[in-house]
Amino acid sequence: MTVKSKHIRIKGIKDGLVFLLDDKCPFEELLDELRYKLEHSHQHILTGPIVHVDVRMGERTVTDEEKESVLDILRRPGNLLIRSVECVETKPVEELPAMAVMSGILRSGQVLTHRGDLLFLGDVNPGGSIFCTGDILILGALRGMAHAGTEGNENAIIAASLMAPTQLRIADIISRPPDEWETRESSMEFASLAEGVMQIDKIHHIVRKRPELNVFKGV
Repeated sequence: MTVKSKHIRIKGIKDGLVFLLDDKCPFEELLDELRYKLEHSHQHILTGPIVHVDVRMGERTVTDEEKESVLDILRRPGNLLIRSVECVETKPVEELPAMAVMSGILRSGQVLTHRGDLLFLGDVNPGGSIFCTGDILILGALRGMAHAGTEGNENAIIAASLMAPTQLRIADIISRPPDEWETRESSMEFASLAEGVMQIDKIHHIVRKRPELNVFKGV
């Protein structure tokens, strides 16, 4: 097999070798050339004593598996001791928190806006408002206004330890609370939409809207 040497340069330095790998060529071509150099055109570097090797992969972004495949080829001769590897490693995608957590007291005239789901630890007083593109869960009293699914998400929910809002809104559906909310304790409830109509239910029924929250599923 003949491989044209164009993607890899091997440079001698005072205390070893530097492998300069092209960061623009297809990765498989790079591996093929590296194998060829070590097995054919550059066998002389494999016949001596231990040689320290520095690997430079330029601006190529590589996974751990790709980097290991390069190192595997370099380790095969037995006398090449890998001292360093410089490359741009693929970083794992950082997962956004499933739910942001905020705390405090939202007083009259104050507005809290959030992209995503929100767990709010505290009370929302009359005149206070929360707007979220996702779910709103309030570990406290909701006596102000809450708008979940602000960008049209009709699957969003609003839940509170004490549900006594001045107004609830999910996506474009608005519901004003019944008069009896002013005189009764309405604890641990959540609001959701069913066929375009807002419904209020006890929090332990939330698995009907969020089946993935049922820890006893399949038990």
